[in-house]
Amino acid sequence: MSATGPRPNLSVLRDDVRAIDAYAVPSAAGLLKLDAMENPFPLPPGLMQQVGNRLGRQPLNRYPPADPKGFKERLASAMGVPDGMRLMLGNGSDELIHLVIQACARPDAVVLSPAPSFVMYEMSARFNRCAFVGVPLKPDFTLDALALLAAIEEHRPAVIFLSHPNNPTGNLFDRSVVEQVIRVAPGLVVVDEAYLPFAQDTWMPQIARWPNLLVLRTLSKLGLAGIRLGYLVGHPDWIAQFDKVRPPYNVNVLTLATADLMLENLAILDAQAATLRAERTRLAGALAESPGVTPFPSSANFILFRVEKPDSVFAALKERGILIRNVAGMHPLLAGCLRVTVGTPSENQTFIRALRAVIGIPQ
Repeated sequence: MSATGPRPNLSVLRDDVRAIDAYAVPSAAGLLKLDAMENPFPLPPGLMQQVGNRLGRQPLNRYPPADPKGFKERLASAMGVPDGMRLMLGNGSDELIHLVIQACARPDAVVLSPAPSFVMYEMSARFNRCAFVGVPLKPDFTLDALALLAAIEEHRPAVIFLSHPNNPTGNLFDRSVVEQVIRVAPGLVVVDEAYLPFAQDTWMPQIARWPNLLVLRTLSKLGLAGIRLGYLVGHPDWIAQFDKVRPPYNVNVLTLATADLMLENLAILDAQAATLRAERTRLAGALAESPGVTPFPSSANFILFRVEKPDSVFAALKERGILIRNVAGMHPLLAGCLRVTVGTPSENQTFIRALRAVIGIPQ
């Protein structure tokens, strides 16, 4: 429904805000949803009942605790946070990306990341009036060490983000190159481990060794995307400063109660992640066996693959009721590329059959 009456005067808004589009989240109504890297498995009915019971006891008339120390201690223990390090909670990892950049946003601050990578690094940098530098990956999506180190020397970034594994390419970066980056970085290095349940490779134990290293994680990919909970781990001095720009009560009581219960049931989520890792292998094999399809190695719960006509393939899959992500226009290195989330065994089979039909492969 369109608005009626006089149009508002938007000139008070920043020019750069008016010039961009909002982050697009397509509707998945009626579609097989394989576009957002979600865990496709619901919680068991008995556990869902426990969640409902616990949520029903939360005091919705009260603000959440400003510093839920007990929960954070349990989370730190469950997630292997090194002794002496501290964590901060966020409304998803997106909020924590924003807060880190906001705290470092001097007038001349630079945020740097490989490119292509998670779009929120650049968006948050620009929203906070920071310059953003994206250093292109090599054509095989590995880090270009020489270019990356040269860019760090030239731009002296306040914050460097490294997605581990990288989104949307899915690969893990060479640890020796990442260590070089940490060693020469003039500011912070944030290793984003959103896909840890599928990569099973972490920088968390290295935090005590490198005081400029932060590890960022989320519970979204583990199977709790709906509760929006991320956490940032680093030296207490860093976390104390970031806490100053964190909005009070940024994590609600329902999220805290759900996450606290799930800490007691991590084995269920870990088993689901193991199933998805096995399905990732099977799905990658099926893609590799499909003529005209080139999948790329993935340590995440999605697979990037290249086809000849990505726009047509994406549209044809959607017509068949399957929603994946078209990333072909995100960056020149992603030309021809689509990204599919690893689903349940039946969902993956449905996707492969549809993809082969769309590109004309006999079934």
